[in-house]
Amino acid sequence: MSTQSSSNRPVKVTTQTVVDMKRQGEKISMLTAYDFTMAQIIDQAGVDIILVGDSAGNVMAGYETTVPMTLDHMIYHTSCVVRGVDQALVIGDLPFMSYQVTPKEALRSAGRMMKEAGAHGVKLEGGKAVVKTVKKIVNAGIPVMGHLGLTPQSIYQFGTYKVRAREEEEAKALVEDARALEQAGCFALVLEKIPAPLAAKVTEAISIPTIGIGAGDQCDGQVLVIHDMLGLNKEFNPRFLRRYADLSTSITEAVQQYITDIKSGDFPNEDEQYS
Repeated sequence: MSTQSSSNRPVKVTTQTVVDMKRQGEKISMLTAYDFTMAQIIDQAGVDIILVGDSAGNVMAGYETTVPMTLDHMIYHTSCVVRGVDQALVIGDLPFMSYQVTPKEALRSAGRMMKEAGAHGVKLEGGKAVVKTVKKIVNAGIPVMGHLGLTPQSIYQFGTYKVRAREEEEAKALVEDARALEQAGCFALVLEKIPAPLAAKVTEAISIPTIGIGAGDQCDGQVLVIHDMLGLNKEFNPRFLRRYADLSTSITEAVQQYITDIKSGDFPNEDEQYS
């Protein structure tokens, strides 16, 4: 099952679509988006999954971490993205403290993401500690994507953005967490910034798709933040990032030319005016 061309791509990518892609050995593409226009562009380009990440806190709001993002923030961004999408599966991040208190509160948060934002599923961070929460949400009919490895909402606990699970004990725990999330009902799992051999081991150990970011080429799919891969953010230079464009330079040059044209009187010209 290919999701890459208009001739054979399903009308709508679903959670079952991406599970089937793993079974058939087809890689899964995922990108973040936070607004209508960008979502429309990348959906029409053929991306399989759009993640409305709480990374919006960094690239849209200018926060140092994702921690300040609220559920209302995420509902707003997710609703904008959903309105721009026809085919991709849209997953909304549950932000910090919207699911950690109790499974009941987590279900309420996930329900708001589905009803108010129109998300097709939610993503949350953590392993065995969130298993009861995942079960509660899944049992209500809401798809859940897990997230292991470097979990940005826990950055103040980690104290650093370094690669996770290099040590044997943490690596073993991560594999166990992945199995626990699968058993709890997650349909897919993000693996962030862990050694490639460990990501390969996890990918082999579970039947649900793994989506890597800084986790090597053996994951079932890959995800990048759209601002990073388009070169809009030049300050962020992790090893795993491949930039596919340099929009920061292109936009800067375009704005400078616009300013020059105004200052010189070239814009607007006669063809750009009404008589």
